[in-house]
Amino acid sequence: MPISDASSGQPRDLRLDRPHSARMYDYYLGGKTNYDSDRKGAEEALKAWPAARSAARANRSFMHRAVQVLAHSGFSQFLDIGTGIPTSPNLHEVAQQINPKARVVYADNDPIVLAHARALLNSTAQGRTAYVEGDITEPDSILGAADLVRTLDLTQPVALSINAVMHFVPDARDPYGIASHLLSVLPAGSALLLSHVTTDIDPRGVGHLVQVYTEKGVPTQARSRDEVIAFFAGLELLDPGVVLAHEWRPDITVPSPAHALGTTPQRTPTDAEVSLWAGVALKP
Repeated sequence: MPISDASSGQPRDLRLDRPHSARMYDYYLGGKTNYDSDRKGAEEALKAWPAARSAARANRSFMHRAVQVLAHSGFSQFLDIGTGIPTSPNLHEVAQQINPKARVVYADNDPIVLAHARALLNSTAQGRTAYVEGDITEPDSILGAADLVRTLDLTQPVALSINAVMHFVPDARDPYGIASHLLSVLPAGSALLLSHVTTDIDPRGVGHLVQVYTEKGVPTQARSRDEVIAFFAGLELLDPGVVLAHEWRPDITVPSPAHALGTTPQRTPTDAEVSLWAGVALKP
């Protein structure tokens, strides 16, 4: 899959010799858009913390439920940063099943993810789906992207999804400042959907996982519940607040498109197997 730099047209170094968090996540979910380095990294992570697959499923299920709640509440615009490899049902499929006019922008910093997203993320005729390449540690690279500006109206409420992303932003990169900046450009009535890995429940297992990721060149930092709650400072949390991902409104069932992958029912994971704090909040 040749990929060129958008500005120069020159071939880009995709660094397939190093694992990427999005492609490792794809491997956990049973996807096929991953490479030898990603599979090796993911297998090492699974040895350190065998629950990684359960956590990935729980995180994706949380996103589906949260998007359904917001779409039923009237949200028609979504910005999903760190989306990863498209795995159906995607965020826009869930939102557009409820509101066919919903507009969704996906953002990630992996050009391979970008290529697959452009090929696979098909919107409804009434709505719109776009993809921008940008790094959450440089939020203006996302907010100022032409495709985002053409797709979303930032004077109207936007649901910002940064699920399983901020644990890849160590304190030295100012994760709270990044989240605050992203929210600052969104109007009142916007929402934040966020999930984050924690060592609160399984400090040994998740601690080993964090070590493997960091050693593989993917800096990772788990955070406590209080530290995750801090991302929602100044916002109004929806019930039940910040809880483990599988405990956020677990009674909600999200309809899956007929072509969805990975829809085989799974047993309910334990708290330790999830180890992700999650919440949804509104900007007053």
